[in-house]
Order: sequence, then C-alpha cells, then structure tokens
Amino acid sequence: MTVYFIGAGPGDPELITVKGQRLLRSCPVILYAGSLVPTAVLNGHSAELLVNTAELHLDEIIRLIRQAHEQGQDVARVHSGDPSLYGAIGEQIRHLRALAIPFQIIPGVTATAACAALLESELTLPDVSQTLILTRYASKSDMPAGEQLHDLARHGATMAIHLGVVHLGKIVAELLPHYGADCPTAVVHRASWPDQDWVSGTLADIEALVSAKGFRRTALILVGRVLNAQDFADSALYHAEHRHLFRGQDV
Repeated sequence: MTVYFIGAGPGDPELITVKGQRLLRSCPVILYAGSLVPTAVLNGHSAELLVNTAELHLDEIIRLIRQAHEQGQDVARVHSGDPSLYGAIGEQIRHLRALAIPFQIIPGVTATAACAALLESELTLPDVSQTLILTRYASKSDMPAGEQLHDLARHGATMAIHLGVVHLGKIVAELLPHYGADCPTAVVHRASWPDQDWVSGTLADIEALVSAKGFRRTALILVGRVLNAQDFADSALYHAEHRHLFRGQDV
C-alpha cells in the first residue's frame, strides 16, 4: 500500500502528468482537494472511495489514509499544481512517517509555469534575470526572517508571488524601490482553467488594471524585466560557436 501525493497541475486536466493520471485511475481510494482541483482531472477513475477533502481537517484526512492502509488500498492524494509548493503535504508526510505508511510524491505542473506559458514568456533570460523567486505574501502568518518581500526584491530577480492579489497595493509598495515603477508586471487569474484571465502592465498601473478586472483570489503575480523583454542576448546553448558534448567541432 502506498499514498501517492499527485500534482494535478494548474487546472487544465490535460496538464496532469502521464504518471499522475495513471496512478489516479488505478488507485481504489482518491482524496482530492476539491476547492482547487477540477473534477475533470478525475475522469476515468475507478475508485471505490472518492472524497473531496476541502471541508476536512488534517486528522480526518489522516484517518481516511489509515483506514486505506489497514485495508491494503493505495491512495491517490490529489493536490493542485505541484504538491511540493504550498501543497500542505509536509504535515501529512510527518503523520505518515510516524505511522510507517509508505508514500511517494508525483510532481505536477506549477501555476507559475502555466502563467509563463499564457504570457508567452521565458522567466530566465540572459543579461536580464537568471533567477526565479517563488514566494507568497504573508498575511495570516509571518514569513521567516530574511524572506519578506523587500528582502527578496533586493535581488531584482523574476518573482512569482502567490496568495497576494488582495494585498496588491502593499506588495507594489514593497517592490517599487527595488524594481522601479516601469517594471513589467502581470496578474494571472486561474491560469489554464476555462475562465482564465489576466492583465499585463507595470508596477505603476497594475493595481488599477487588476481592480478593473475584479480579481480577488486564485491569482498569481509575476514581476520582472523578463516579461515582454526584447533586448537580451541569445543563449549560448544554441550559438553557432558554442561546442558541447552533443555538438562537436565538426558540426
């Protein structure tokens, strides 16, 4: 018996991995985060027990897993995006280890990746930014020391900010001194879902653009000079004079 923490992807049911889909369709028990995972992801399943965990607390979820373990049934524990990013799997894993219940993590497509695809952007460009910072806005809980937005913003790297659209004004205020008012900024609402929507602007006008759209939740904020960038060097990887193991001197 194994518990599979499966990343269902950002919303589009075709963005779940082949491995994740195979396991989801074969496990007799499915526990899925229904507030973020579309039911279309579950198409083709043959589970005996299908539970939306959106209204359950941790102890109730662990109780269901223990019951499946006692019956020798594999469990598909389905999370949105990639379960290792803001997936709240850490506390579940801690319980499983204490109970000696085997588990595996099946990676998924992140919301950041889906947003970059929608915006037709590469998030790491030569001479612009070679670093991507994934973070969240601290509202209900404090961030660890050194991880406040103003600390991270000093790097000037591409930044993807989760769980912060309702605090956009405060976020902009923290980023402005480090990125500048003209820094490209985008906010993507429900990336890859049928009702996906987005706005692109700068730190100077992004608040007004988002307000006009009415985005209040399930949105990702992307900030950085890589967005809509045109003036950057070509990657060395495909440069005609760049030699590597797969492209020798004779090519």
